Amino acid sequence: MKCKTGDWVRIRSVILAPHERAASIPDETRAVPLEMRVKGWLVTQEAAIGDKVEIRSTLGRGYHGTLEAHNPPYGHDFAAAIPELLRAGEELREMLAEADGEIA
Repeated sequence: MKCKTGDWVRIRSVILAPHERAASIPDETRAVPLEMRVKGWLVTQEAAIGDKVEIRSTLGRGYHGTLEAHNPPYGHDFAAAIPELLRAGEELREMLAEADGEIA
């Protein structure tokens, strides 16, 4: 698929190669490159996935990297619910209400 100037895309670029990473981080982490992924509008005229491109972020900053996705979705979440925490707010409110009653 070809992307055109102005299309919403995501790029990937390597910030630090494995040999450039700090010696103080765990070996498993140091063994892989530090990568950056950024979403923005394509500045390059026309490109396909895997091409080197330039984008402009929502803050107006320019970035260079490898085109990774066209019109990428927002895929963030806060993971699965933790059963022990689901009632934490209710339990805290109950405890505060009881404590408030004791003070009066």
